Amino acid sequence: MHITDAAYAVAHDYPGGTESLAPRLGMSGAVLRNKVNPNNTTHHLTLAEAVRMSQITGDVRIAEAIANELGFALVKTPSMEECNDAAIVELMGAAWATHGEVGKEICKTLEDGRVEFGEVDRVEQRIYAHAQVLFNISARLRGMAE
Repeated sequence: MHITDAAYAVAHDYPGGTESLAPRLGMSGAVLRNKVNPNNTTHHLTLAEAVRMSQITGDVRIAEAIANELGFALVKTPSMEECNDAAIVELMGAAWATHGEVGKEICKTLEDGRVEFGEVDRVEQRIYAHAQVLFNISARLRGMAE
């Protein structure tokens, strides 16, 4: 997802949409709608506003879009409470699932004997999701280390 599309989605998917989110950001609904409108060239969301919007909504799609745009995978830093054996087992299950999703997407891509750019994008999305899970396992194990 492109960064501007992510900002639009975060603002509009918030319960009550931009009208509900905007006052929490200190602006009117109309201003926020303009700032997140990908077609608007006069109003822009600042970095501080994007971070605040993500904090208020709990939605990390903007950060994920930035990371993806730069070729990185976003990994949430776990809290100490999240660093335990049960969390590792849960993440291992997620890793097996995301690994399977990568394989399915690759098979679907190669099915017709042609590889298209959109198909490669979908494979990369599955790979990033899988990498995020693997890096989360590593981060949680690091948090458990004594």
